Amino acid sequence: MWLFLVFVTLVFGVLAGLYAWTVYQKLEESQIGHPRVAELSGIIHRGAMAFLKKEYTWLAPFVGVVAVLLIAALGLGAAFAFVLGALCSATSGYIGMYVATNSNGRTTYAAYDGMQKAETDPNVSAAGNALEVAFSGGSIVGMVVVGLGLIGLSVAYLFLNDVTALTAFGMGASSIALFARVGGGIYTKAADVGADLVGKVEAGIPEDDPRNPAVIADNVGDNVGDIAGMGADLFESYVNSVLAAMAIGAVYTFTPGVADSQLGLWGIGFPMFLAAWGVLASIIGCMMISQKAPCALQVRDVARTIMPSVMKRIDDGDAAFALRTGTFVAGGLMIAGTLILSILFFFSNSISVFLSVTSGVLAGILIGIVTEIYTSGDYKFVRAVSESSNTGAATVILSGLSLGMMSTGIPVILICLSTLISFYLAGMFGVAVAAVGMLSITGISLSVDAYGPIADNAGGIAEMSELPEGVRKITDHLDAIGNTTAAMGKGLAIGSAALTALALFVAYSQAAKIDKIDIMNPYVIVGLLIGGMLPFIFCSLSIDAVSKAAGSMIEEVRRQFREITGIMEGTGKPDYERCVAISTHAALTQMIVPGVMAIVVPVLVGFLLGKEALGGLLGGAIVTGVMMALFMANSGGAWDNAKKYIEEGHFGGKGSPNHAAAVVGDTVGDPFKDTAGPALNILIKLMTVVALVLAPLF
Repeated sequence: MWLFLVFVTLVFGVLAGLYAWTVYQKLEESQIGHPRVAELSGIIHRGAMAFLKKEYTWLAPFVGVVAVLLIAALGLGAAFAFVLGALCSATSGYIGMYVATNSNGRTTYAAYDGMQKAETDPNVSAAGNALEVAFSGGSIVGMVVVGLGLIGLSVAYLFLNDVTALTAFGMGASSIALFARVGGGIYTKAADVGADLVGKVEAGIPEDDPRNPAVIADNVGDNVGDIAGMGADLFESYVNSVLAAMAIGAVYTFTPGVADSQLGLWGIGFPMFLAAWGVLASIIGCMMISQKAPCALQVRDVARTIMPSVMKRIDDGDAAFALRTGTFVAGGLMIAGTLILSILFFFSNSISVFLSVTSGVLAGILIGIVTEIYTSGDYKFVRAVSESSNTGAATVILSGLSLGMMSTGIPVILICLSTLISFYLAGMFGVAVAAVGMLSITGISLSVDAYGPIADNAGGIAEMSELPEGVRKITDHLDAIGNTTAAMGKGLAIGSAALTALALFVAYSQAAKIDKIDIMNPYVIVGLLIGGMLPFIFCSLSIDAVSKAAGSMIEEVRRQFREITGIMEGTGKPDYERCVAISTHAALTQMIVPGVMAIVVPVLVGFLLGKEALGGLLGGAIVTGVMMALFMANSGGAWDNAKKYIEEGHFGGKGSPNHAAAVVGDTVGDPFKDTAGPALNILIKLMTVVALVLAPLF
């Protein structure tokens, strides 16, 4: 039976990989017919890949040391799973970065070529052309992550046949993800902040102006942070949600006290099959958006028959509508498939399990919608932040902070409702599969997320290549949609992190044989306080790293503006490599302490204060980590889109004092939403999975 589970999961993992490969082959057929666009795309590609190779060189000794310690403490199986998890996570980031940096210039040229063709052919949509290429690149990233996740889990389970040892796979994935998120976040925000404050505010030149020395580092950073970092982040979220459900399902019983009622293989197999079905649902959702995949035209023909008006809007290049439709189609298919799987696996309890998973899917969708309302310029909250620029940067920052704090309310209530509903219906197994439900369509969710940085890079390349203004308008529109979808994705990741961390926490309690956590116990209180403190220390270290690196970047850009003759006139060439070196050095050196802290502190607390205190630490970290992550992601997203709303011509438009104030707010929000905030959901899961893996030692 367990070999059948492995086989099915492996097949769907390979299917995701084949989908990514065929789309990549189609993408490669899209040539870049503009020499300057091709040159800039190549520079960004080489810079991004060089950084990633350096980062992995730094991380290899860490993986080796931890593997040796795991061999000594828990045996070869745990070490094998850890290394495999780390390798799969790193590989997903590497492939994602490679594809994204080969898609950016193609997206730019697709918009440029589409504009030219549209002059003579009214059926051609330049925006549709650009969306097709950008989303194709994003869909490869998304499918590679879920494909490697399922393949890695299948291989590890095949060799170990032990769910407890398998949790080390999640520990390896989380370790690499945390370093990738923090390192990538420091890199991209150091460059972004330096480029914005000196270029936009002080020099008054446009974003991505080739005269700005930090502009190449900024575009490289978009890929380092938002592709490699995000890919590794979603990879670990995906596999840890499945692992948590497998760990609980292996020992769970729907009827406590009844002999031989333990779920066993049925409880292990159900989350694996959910993830496998999610791959198929995501592929169909992607086909609704992109025509480059095999069988996509047939799927779209069927969709035109069922909903012609919907498909017409997609064919006309309505990017926001297309992305939303594809995601909703995947979600609907996921819910339908969950019902079938629930009946097949748990006939008498099928409705309880189905509703538990559905509660997670719906909570994830609603959290995404709430996040969009708080962070999109289409709604009053972001417009209020824009309006606060009338009285300067200070009020922009205050209104953004207030918005972020208020935005935690509804998502937390949704997480609580999903937790209570799924627990009432199917106990902790219900909570665990609700988290799997949230992340089951990671394939398309990450495809939509990854499309954003590709569109952002495309806009930068258009600006630096001095293409017609209409090209930049197309890419800016796609990028603005990408900002909103990325904010929605971050909300979903945080919500799933809360449920996954809770499930891992229960699995830790089972492994450590803890019946209850007594908050009257002083050791537990100490653990709670330490755990509650850690997200704040972690954010402090991350933001301080960005601040120091950005300070160095600002001084370097100012120096070049002063000392390089003719740089502002366009006759002098900026030293792009120096700015890339500053970001690289800062990212590699500053990522170490936050990453190591997440592993070392739980181990020290477990050994020095005991397993109950460690349970308290995990509880405290989950509570403050989720709140901080929601607050920072939404504040940062709101500041970013408030700036863009002003750049569209409101409240004075580009170059006005209002715009300068909004740029300052966006600068504060950059490390919030792209460095510290998204890394927090990895932090709480990594600490929990470390506790779970090492539970036998405490």
